[in-house]
Amino acid sequence: MTQVSLKDLIVGARAGLLVSFPTDTVPALAAIPEKAALIFAAKQRSQDKPLILMAASAEDLWLYVKGSENEYKIWQEVANKYWPGGLTLVLPASQHLPKVMNPIDPTTIGIRVPNSAIARTILAQTGPLATTSANFSGQPALQKIAEIEVQFPQVLTLATTEYQEEPGMGIPSTVAKWTGINWQILRQGAIKLDISSDNQI
Repeated sequence: MTQVSLKDLIVGARAGLLVSFPTDTVPALAAIPEKAALIFAAKQRSQDKPLILMAASAEDLWLYVKGSENEYKIWQEVANKYWPGGLTLVLPASQHLPKVMNPIDPTTIGIRVPNSAIARTILAQTGPLATTSANFSGQPALQKIAEIEVQFPQVLTLATTEYQEEPGMGIPSTVAKWTGINWQILRQGAIKLDISSDNQI
């Protein structure tokens, strides 16, 4: 059994172990950014599928991206409108981002703040984590702790006694990439992004 208390899960994550916790979309498989390779290995995930950097607040994420003053303004407006929530923004990465997060193209990174109190409680104490859905690559996202434990026996999961196990909506986040002038939808998911003229340069 790898179900642990909230405190032990946070300690484990900080120590570089793989952890899993609920989010507003699907449960996350997570590790500190420097240990992102553990996620690729556990999921048998192709290196050309980058991970998402998830944090408790937008302020925790801006350090990992870089852009012009005008771009930051646009990104922050979108973040203020949709976060916390099921929207991942793919933005130009700063030098603070460990290359293992996106080995093939370390120039970009997907960032997100989940609309889940338990996820944000964990992230507030671990700092931003490299995340993805908890499943083997190419298979459906697992929804329950029991399923995650079977597939990933080495991963620390949150004991159900610590919180009410409520399934996320089961739909992955919408992924929108900044092209330098506007947004390109890479994956339509939980949120319908309003790509209006005020979100363009």
